[in-house]
Amino acid sequence: MSMKLDSTDNSKTFTRRAIVLGAMQGLLLVTLGNRLAWLQILQGERYKTLSEENRINIKIIPPVRGQIVDRFGVPLAVNNQNFRVMVIPEQTDNLEQSVRALQKFIRLEEPAIQKVMKMSKKTSKFVPLEIKDNLTWEEVATVEVNIPDLPALAVDVGEVRSYPFSEATAHIIGYIGAVSESEMTDDPLLRYPGFKIGKSGIEKKHDLAMRGKAGAAEVEVNVVGREIREMKRNPATTGKRTTLTIDAELQRFAQQTLAAEQSASAIVMDVHTGAVYACASHPAFDANVFTRGIPQPVWMELSENPANPLINKAIAGQYPPGSTFKMVTALAGLKTGKINASRTVFCPGHYDLGKSRFHCWKPGGHGYVNLETALQKSCDVFFYDTGRDIGVDAIAEYSRLLGLGAKFGFDLDEEKPGLVPDRAWKLKNRNETWQLGETLNYAIGQGFLKTTPLQLAVMISRLVNGGYAVKPWITAFVGDEPGNKKEWPKLDINPKYLEMIKKGMDMVVNSQGGTAYGARIMEAEWMMGGKTGTAQVRRITKQMRAAGVKNEDLPWNYRHHALFVGYAPHDNPKYACAVVVEHGVGGAKAAAPMARDLLIEVQKRNPARQEPQPESHSKVAEKFGPRRT
Repeated sequence: MSMKLDSTDNSKTFTRRAIVLGAMQGLLLVTLGNRLAWLQILQGERYKTLSEENRINIKIIPPVRGQIVDRFGVPLAVNNQNFRVMVIPEQTDNLEQSVRALQKFIRLEEPAIQKVMKMSKKTSKFVPLEIKDNLTWEEVATVEVNIPDLPALAVDVGEVRSYPFSEATAHIIGYIGAVSESEMTDDPLLRYPGFKIGKSGIEKKHDLAMRGKAGAAEVEVNVVGREIREMKRNPATTGKRTTLTIDAELQRFAQQTLAAEQSASAIVMDVHTGAVYACASHPAFDANVFTRGIPQPVWMELSENPANPLINKAIAGQYPPGSTFKMVTALAGLKTGKINASRTVFCPGHYDLGKSRFHCWKPGGHGYVNLETALQKSCDVFFYDTGRDIGVDAIAEYSRLLGLGAKFGFDLDEEKPGLVPDRAWKLKNRNETWQLGETLNYAIGQGFLKTTPLQLAVMISRLVNGGYAVKPWITAFVGDEPGNKKEWPKLDINPKYLEMIKKGMDMVVNSQGGTAYGARIMEAEWMMGGKTGTAQVRRITKQMRAAGVKNEDLPWNYRHHALFVGYAPHDNPKYACAVVVEHGVGGAKAAAPMARDLLIEVQKRNPARQEPQPESHSKVAEKFGPRRT
């Protein structure tokens, strides 16, 4: 009886296992059947095409480069349609012969052919190579009609970068160019024919974000290479739009204003937020020339120009600040207690230190002056005396406090740090001790001291904004991501000191006898304050002075630089401006009128009336007034 029960249990167990195994096998067969049906019925045509003579090309779809716009959404860098003829090496047995066949139909220079042959040795055979771009409509039609006689060739519609404001924004926006070998990575997009990346300015700074991501497409072609249909597409991702703080029309106005001189630069910024509204450098260059590869003669002309058109002098030009630095010496004197509101110094037109005589710019002297009148009249003797009392290290300390001698981490990589020397610097770099006579020169902005127009604009901003450590910035948004912070710490400066210095700068412009009185703003609501400066390039010797040689008599590259730093409105500062005219004639005669015009224009346009908006909340550009011509 027991044996019979065991046999029955075993039979039941075997039956259950058989059912389970059978069910699994059935499920597997159903799955395979469904897969075969999907491949043969639903996808049969696609795989049939793939198997017939390798007629499917995998094409990289390059992304659209993100735009660059000003604070109001006005385009500063855009993409225009560009027709070009391409060749796919793997579709021809004789690449050179296929390329040369194009010469029968359109003009094609020998260097272009050799460039294709050279590139073919560095890239995979399935990667299309650009033969010629910027085709006219006539050339496009000619190539398309004759495609059956041009194996492996095809017309492609791409994009070319364009800069609507040309020279006015060239130094800020920069330009794009072909990828060099040193810039190559494992990103296949970099080897795509004609693909370009940022080389300078904002184009370089935010290149990865504006570059976007490549897509891909499977395209069916016939035996002569003509596209029949697109099988599948993964679209490219457009690059992010970059929004700047720049006001494009103010930038254009600044560039036109500077063009009156052979070489000049200017910065206009918000004294409270640090937003840069204009950053101009003259002479400039047409960035559009660089997008297709600059011709050698044009490059030589730009690189050999003594006025350095390729350099953004507003952020990379380094100059002695001259008398625009006297506010720093004044602040150092007030902070150290060496001077106060009642201190006066007699100026006979010179200052004697041992056997050396240091001259004031006014030979007959200014008589008795205090801090405010010394700033108003730019008396050198007052600041020689002040500098001697406080010493070079104290002046250097407050120079740095006001933003001189260091880079701000500005959005343009071309920014230079300038130089604020002190005793330790000279001992380390020159193995020499600091001399008292060097301190006197330092106190009036001469000697080893070097500053940029950007730093001077920051200096004046910190002096008139209530003593906040504002820093300049130019990128508002990359896509929807904010580019910079806009809140700044308070500096340890007594507001009374700032008011005394501000009063002196107001007198420079608005009181008769001030060095910039002739360049004052007449409209009461727009009145400015500021400080003139002359930076010595080559010393005029005693013998030259006796012979009657003046600055304007020297060759252009030996003349002094003219500077002006200003702010407006004078009673409630909102905007700061710094102008440097290389080898100009006198601060008030060359730089101050330019700064005046810029401060009038920025107040008229009032770019601070609206904050820049991210891409998803951009405003219509036409709302903000007509362009200048």
